[in-house]
Amino acid sequence: MSTYGTFTAPIGSRRAPALRTVGTRERRSHLTAPRVPTVGIDIGGTKVMAGVVDADGNILEKLRTETPDKSKSPKVVEDTIVELVLDLSDRHDVHAVGIGAAGWVDADRNRVLFAPHLSWRNEPLRDRLAGRLSVPVLVDNDANTAAWAEWRFGAGRGEDHLVMITLGTGIGGAILEDGQVKRGKYGVAGEFGHMQVVPGGHRCPCGNRGCWEQYSSGNALVREAKELAAADSPVAYGIIEHVKGQIGDISGPMITELAREGDAMCVELLQDIGQWLGVGIANLAAALDPSCFVIGGGVSAADDLLIGPARDAFKRHLTGRGYRPEARIVRAQLGPEAGMVGAADLARLVARRFRRAKRRRVERSERYERYFQSRRSDRDTA
Repeated sequence: MSTYGTFTAPIGSRRAPALRTVGTRERRSHLTAPRVPTVGIDIGGTKVMAGVVDADGNILEKLRTETPDKSKSPKVVEDTIVELVLDLSDRHDVHAVGIGAAGWVDADRNRVLFAPHLSWRNEPLRDRLAGRLSVPVLVDNDANTAAWAEWRFGAGRGEDHLVMITLGTGIGGAILEDGQVKRGKYGVAGEFGHMQVVPGGHRCPCGNRGCWEQYSSGNALVREAKELAAADSPVAYGIIEHVKGQIGDISGPMITELAREGDAMCVELLQDIGQWLGVGIANLAAALDPSCFVIGGGVSAADDLLIGPARDAFKRHLTGRGYRPEARIVRAQLGPEAGMVGAADLARLVARRFRRAKRRRVERSERYERYFQSRRSDRDTA
């Protein structure tokens, strides 16, 4: 990676005004952005994934590590990001870095205001990372970056009104209209997982009770399975035997695997999660009226075991059902790499500043060289 000082300015540098205009340029600029490799970082509650992505959405190289324990300082996570970027830059000419963060990112896409599953609180992530890296940095919510990737390269291609729902540790969401991510006035639009669907329901890490993600997410799926297993329920016999009585070993992928093998309890749990998913989607359709819902995140690997019940519940709960067009509900195509690919592609919108600065630096160096050559020539002829 080059080490141009242009991009090591401290917090409050002139970088911010340029980034504030990115949102208005997305629709018209993604096709004309520099076709250069960029790094995308996807930060979740359990993993940090980094990859070099080309202009066509192809992953040239990918690295993955566990997310440092959330009780540690934010700097620990930032150190992890820097290490991954520097590692990749040893083998690739990186022109910008895009971050998809699991949290609420402000409208300037600098600060992570709140991350339920990480220790970031009003953290100036973009400026802190830009102060340690030599390329422009763009920060966005991880669901926004995943939605952008699916619209550009995946299941959402050709859609002009798209809503993405990411089912993982919790529920993330994003809205994309006419080729532009809708972030809201304060940057935190699309946090569908924290809509209250059951007043007084399960406690959520966000501080409220009854949030949607407490009923339709990876955490909800595992919680229900563990509760049945801990109660020694007869329906849980299969999964108890599978983990040899170690209930703490139950995981979402395990439940999906057993459901595919026909375990009745696991199938039923995915149906329950899917039905709650459909109820939430119906509510979002009433408010946003998109043409397509894209379902991503780790839990979406259950495919029709989850999305089938979601479609059924959506049709039962849709306002004005039978008298309005129904949005499509499809599974995301890019899998767990979507957030990383989208972050890298969005970063290409600011990569041109790196290229311009590099060009100016080269031109300045060439001018100096010509000047000194002229001086030497004058001395030689004197």
